[in-house]
Amino acid sequence: MEIAEAMAFIGASHRGVLVTQRRDGRPQLSNISYGVIDGVIKVSVTAGRAKYHNILRDPRVSMHVTSDDFWAYVVVDGDAEMSAVATKPDDPGVEELIELYRTILGEHPDWDDYRRAMVEDKRVVIRLRPTHAYGMLNR
Repeated sequence: MEIAEAMAFIGASHRGVLVTQRRDGRPQLSNISYGVIDGVIKVSVTAGRAKYHNILRDPRVSMHVTSDDFWAYVVVDGDAEMSAVATKPDDPGVEELIELYRTILGEHPDWDDYRRAMVEDKRVVIRLRPTHAYGMLNR
């Protein structure tokens, strides 16, 4: 499957499963919400979670997305990178989190409250640029 075809499918949704590698090599699967921005899959996560530590140790990740009827799917693989942990309401990481929120959900009712929450939660953005794709699409 071509990456462009996979990204077109992935871009039509905001729900998927992120797969990282545990220390012992077994997969760690996490249900996630994501957005595609400028060809990059972005996910907001809390620093301190298993997927955060797994990516710090081993940036190889996969993401699985299904159609609403469950019979079509795409998996993309790539190396993840992460933004810095949000430390101030006006830092670049928080700005990226706002862009991601808008992509997934639209406007927030209170951006100042959102900014504070991102710092309090120690949020980061995972960025995935797919290097390989496979799956089965309805044809």
